[in-house]
Amino acid sequence: MGLLLLLTSTLLLSYYHPGIVVDAQLFTIRDITLSIEPSTDVPRGTNVTVRCKAIVSSSGQEVLNHKYIIYKGSQEIYTKNSSTSEDLLYLLPEARISNTGKYKCSLDIEGKHATTEFKELRVTGLSKPVLHLNKGVVNEEEEVMARCTAPGETGSIYFFFYKDSQVILEGEASSNQFEAKFRFSTVGIHKIQCAYSVLLMPNSFKSEGSNTVTVSVKELFTPPVLEILPQSKIYEGDHLSFLCTTRNLLDSSEKVHLYLSHGSKLLNSGGTKVNHSMVALAKDSGEFECRQEIRQVVKETKKTISVTELFSAPTLTMSPAEVFQREYMTLTCKSERYASERLTGAELMYTLEPPDSLIPRSPGVFSGKALPYDFNYTCVARAKGIVKHSETLTVRPKVSVSNPKISVYGRAILGQSIKIRCHSDTGSLPINYTLWKDYQLENTTTVKLPTQEAVFTVTIRKPEELNKYMCEAKNKQKDGKLSQRLNATVIVPLSEPTLTILPPISDISEGQVLHLICGTKGTPPVTFKFYRVGNNQPLFTDTSQQNYTSYNVTNLSKEHSGTYYCEAVNPANNVVHTERVTIEVRLPLWKKAMIGGVCLLVVLVLVVVVCVLYFKSKRVRGVRTAVSVWSERPPEAANDEESSVVSSEPDVEYTEVVHPQPADAARVPLRKGTDTVYSELKNPPHGVAGHHDYGSVEYAELNGERPEISHHLSEVNNYQDLPVPVD
Repeated sequence: MGLLLLLTSTLLLSYYHPGIVVDAQLFTIRDITLSIEPSTDVPRGTNVTVRCKAIVSSSGQEVLNHKYIIYKGSQEIYTKNSSTSEDLLYLLPEARISNTGKYKCSLDIEGKHATTEFKELRVTGLSKPVLHLNKGVVNEEEEVMARCTAPGETGSIYFFFYKDSQVILEGEASSNQFEAKFRFSTVGIHKIQCAYSVLLMPNSFKSEGSNTVTVSVKELFTPPVLEILPQSKIYEGDHLSFLCTTRNLLDSSEKVHLYLSHGSKLLNSGGTKVNHSMVALAKDSGEFECRQEIRQVVKETKKTISVTELFSAPTLTMSPAEVFQREYMTLTCKSERYASERLTGAELMYTLEPPDSLIPRSPGVFSGKALPYDFNYTCVARAKGIVKHSETLTVRPKVSVSNPKISVYGRAILGQSIKIRCHSDTGSLPINYTLWKDYQLENTTTVKLPTQEAVFTVTIRKPEELNKYMCEAKNKQKDGKLSQRLNATVIVPLSEPTLTILPPISDISEGQVLHLICGTKGTPPVTFKFYRVGNNQPLFTDTSQQNYTSYNVTNLSKEHSGTYYCEAVNPANNVVHTERVTIEVRLPLWKKAMIGGVCLLVVLVLVVVVCVLYFKSKRVRGVRTAVSVWSERPPEAANDEESSVVSSEPDVEYTEVVHPQPADAARVPLRKGTDTVYSELKNPPHGVAGHHDYGSVEYAELNGERPEISHHLSEVNNYQDLPVPVD
């Protein structure tokens, strides 16, 4: 006893004492299988077992908790927890076809799962349904209660009821039996059966037929009686009598309803007897019905009569077939047929509705003027109390055509097809339109619809031809109406484009104003565009109401040189181009003269520079080789004289004259007028004999008209004894 207490306390401590740890039991689910016993294919009523077997290996001796789930399809149908290792058994006692399906088993042990594959159970055979009726003998439309049972079946069941092999009712039940109520509308013996189907989606299985139950249906009452007088040879106007009565009522306490009708029209109604009287008309020919209703039972008796026409419905005609406003017309009303054995033609009376518009001329004939608008007429025929109307005749008086208007449809372009439109504002269709040119017929067309137009196509070669056209409109046999002459502008296409340049091309120079004048032949307005070759965009665009325009370029420069042309277009949509003109902008005359003067001045400066340089070089050589005759003179005097000569005439042209011989006044050439002559005199210095070097050079200005000339000449003569230099 003490040992048992010790073990018990040890176990309790191992579970509840936090300081003591016991190793958990290890396990694995090695296999799980599902089997169906005794077989997967069994007949109805067999006890079937679905067995789920699991093989589990564990490290301890303790039995683990097993959770089994049985599935049929995707639906759980059974769940069980087991603390043993025994197989799970799911029993299907006396299996039904509703147990047919696919089964599988799953096992859960402490979070570990295992599932079998599906296995299908097929149960064959359905029980025979059983039918029961609460009555075997019933009256017409009496209610019968029927119950159909599917013994032992489960699941979703659908029931069918048959009367004489025809389905009369069906429905689904939540159990294995179904109740229905129905009535019998026909007298006699009827055989009733039922059947059912078990629904196993997506299939269904139908049972055999149930037992047959016979039902005898008795007649509640006989059909009513319908009497019609007279029974034959009925004419319009005859008096008709109808009598509808019941007969052979099984139960006089039943509430009876009688209805007398003709087609959809109810003539009379009542209890056990209904009558009706009327005057026969041709339209009354047909079927009459006497209908009797008791509770839900309906019976009828039908009879057909034929009513002969006393006279036919009149017809209304008009003469002439077409009439214009305010013209005379005649309406004729007539019945084509009448029963001569009952009626004479003279007994027929005709009237016109409304009666005010036309006057009767003879029986059924009315005449008068057509109204200026549409009007409806009806003819009425009467005889022996019978009144018949004709169909309504609508008289639509035609409207005389108005004076037509003639116009150009679109644009009139010379040399191209021109469409001429002819139209009358009023006038009944159809209208015949005729195109005339100087009273000669060109073409004719007929407008029959409001959407149509009379359009003629012509081509003219001269603008004045267009106003020769006229249009005629006619919509009856009388004379037509003539339009005025066509008044329209003819567009002449552009031709002969020219580009004029002012000033003339040879005289164009910088600083001037250039005038480009573009002109052409054709109908304005004209759109002109000026272009310069190399530039796709126009320099200037102008729409002119004349045949020309101009484009001005002010303050010309070299940059304006180039090739120009003009483009023109008018409403005829033909584009013409002028010839291309090349313009070269030159320098003005004053610039040319200035440039020439500058050049000449540069040349002159260069010449003077060269002459001065040459003179200086010569003087330098003379100083080195000779001594001037004036070398003895005081430098101051020489300088004064030289400076005076130079300063008094700075722009005098010098001519160098060398005198190798002694100065001789008679031999010095003199120039008259304003010409100046310079003489270079070379003399040896005083006291030096035979020295050929010359000293300074003195220039003497010789002028025959100035006082200084004589002074210079006398001064020269004073030196005529100078020795002749020897080279």
